[in-house]
Parts: sequence; structure tokens; C-alpha cells
Amino acid sequence: MAFSGMGVGGGEDDSPLPMADMNVTPLVDVMLVLLIVFMVAAPMMVVGVPVELPKTAAPRAAAQRPPTVLTVAADGRVFLRQDEIARGELAGRLRDLHQEDPEAPVYVRGDRSAPYGDVLRVMGLVTQAGISRVSLIAEAEPGPAVQAR
Repeated sequence: MAFSGMGVGGGEDDSPLPMADMNVTPLVDVMLVLLIVFMVAAPMMVVGVPVELPKTAAPRAAAQRPPTVLTVAADGRVFLRQDEIARGELAGRLRDLHQEDPEAPVYVRGDRSAPYGDVLRVMGLVTQAGISRVSLIAEAEPGPAVQAR
């Protein structure tokens, strides 16, 4: 034999001890797969009707409770959350929502190519229903971040 003396295990029968180092390769493999899955799935988790939002340089506002989202599509159709709603029914539904939770915010998403008057009419119906917390949703402009003053 090339080597003599005691075995790896320290005993006379030359039985090796279990390896004490942890093999992290499977852990890293699983984490990378999960990262890729979440990176692919995250853009698909956007809730709402697909519209092209206008860009703005204003900083994002933080919401305390889940808002009610109204969407004005490019063709003038109005959606309450994800359900299309007739304009005649919108005022009543907004009043019902306001009675359920008077402090709940309403976000209006207007498509970039939607007529400006359609978006204003929807915002007018929101304020007529007594809802005072109304915000417009827009995409952030690419480029350097603008500091709020």
C-alpha cells in the first residue's frame, strides 16, 4: 500500500466517517429555478384590463387598503375592477361601494388613447357618488427618478 497508518475514520477498520460539509449545489439549483419561475410569472400577475397607461414623472403613492380600480379603455368602455359596466349603472355601483367603505380609495386607469372627456366623466361620477379619495394611475417614465419636493 502507498499509505500506512490509521484510516480516515480514525479506527482500525478503515471505515470513513460521514462527510461533515453541506453540499449547497442542490440548494442553489432550486433557488435559481424558483427565481426564474417568479421572474416569468410576475408580469402575468397584473390585475385588470390591459390598457396602455400614460407616463408620468411623479413618485408612486403608497396605498393603505386595496383600492377599487375603474378602467376606461381606448374605445370608451368602462370596467369596474375587471367587469365591464354600463355607464348608467356605474353611479349606483359607486354609491354602493362608498356606503360599504367610505374611506376606500378609487383608482382610475385611463388608456393613453382614450378620449380625455371619457376619463373626466368617469371621475365626475366617482365624485358624485361621494368618494373623495380618487387617484389616476400612470406608468413611471423611464429615466432618472424625480425627487418629491
